Amino acid sequence: MTIVELGRFSRNEAHILIGRLDSEGITAIAFDGETSIGDGSYLLIPVRVMVDEDDLPAAKAIVADAA
Repeated sequence: MTIVELGRFSRNEAHILIGRLDSEGITAIAFDGETSIGDGSYLLIPVRVMVDEDDLPAAKAIVADAA
């Protein structure tokens, strides 16, 4: 299993997307979601949504359909 970056999103968008992917059977995780939470800038730092390399095409299609 190799994880790859699907994209970078706002904190809320990332977690909504992870839920959407999960509902389609695609496991996704958020990286950097808690970065700089101590100084209050965590809302300014994009969250990377990561998926398995094999799921990337399907995940990209889900993102495209949501746009």
